[in-house]
Amino acid sequence: MVKFLKPGKVVIVLAGRYAGRKAVIVKTFENGTKQRPWPHCIATGINRYPKKVAKRHSKKQVALRSRIKTFVKVFGFPHLMPTRYTLDVDLAESVPGTQALEPGKRYITRRKVRSAFDKRYKSGKNRWFFTKLRF
Repeated sequence: MVKFLKPGKVVIVLAGRYAGRKAVIVKTFENGTKQRPWPHCIATGINRYPKKVAKRHSKKQVALRSRIKTFVKVFGFPHLMPTRYTLDVDLAESVPGTQALEPGKRYITRRKVRSAFDKRYKSGKNRWFFTKLRF
C-alpha cells in the first residue's frame, strides 16, 4: 500500500471537535504504538482562522484580525482526509513526539506551532491553508 499520509501533508479533519479544520501531519505511526495499536498520527492545525483584512484597517486591527489559534492532537487515519497540498514548515522541532501532548506541555507546544504558522501566514505563502473551509 502506498503511504500518502506523510509528514507535511495537509489534511482535513473529518470527525470530532476539530471537524472541518485543516491540519498538517507532523508524525505518523503506521503500525501503531503500545498505547494506540492502530494507525494514527500527530497533527497540528488551525482552530481559529485569521479574518479578512481590509486596506482601511489600522495596524492594531490588522494585528488582531491576523491572530491564529492552533491545536495539536492525535488522530486515527480514518478521521483524516488528505488533500493535494503540502506545507513545508518544519514542525518536528515544535512537536518533538508524544511527550509534547501531555497536559502540561501541550500549551507550550501549541505556542511554538502558532509562531511557526504566524511566520508562514505573514510571508504570504500557502494562502489556501490559512483560509476557512467553506462548506
